[in-house]
Amino acid sequence: MIPIAYYLILSAILFSIGVAAFLIKRNIISIFMSIELMLNAVNLTFVAFAHRWHQVNGQIFVFFVMVVAAAEAAVGLAIIIALFRTRGTLNVDQVDLMKL
Repeated sequence: MIPIAYYLILSAILFSIGVAAFLIKRNIISIFMSIELMLNAVNLTFVAFAHRWHQVNGQIFVFFVMVVAAAEAAVGLAIIIALFRTRGTLNVDQVDLMKL
């Protein structure tokens, strides 16, 4: 049996990579992927604690987080595609919604 600390360390590493990528990257797709990585790190923590305490609550939270992530992916990618069609770039520094 694998100790819960291993899952929590892996989750913390994944979340830290997601935060670092969110702060460093300038491409909207990379930022979007780092947000998804952070959500999956939180899901791993929920599942690890649910397994440790023999509760279903953590898995229910994971289900809701995955539903929100799927909705975010659908809406977010639609916005990114529309933004690319109008602006012609996915660089965060060059995209300014207040200017035409």
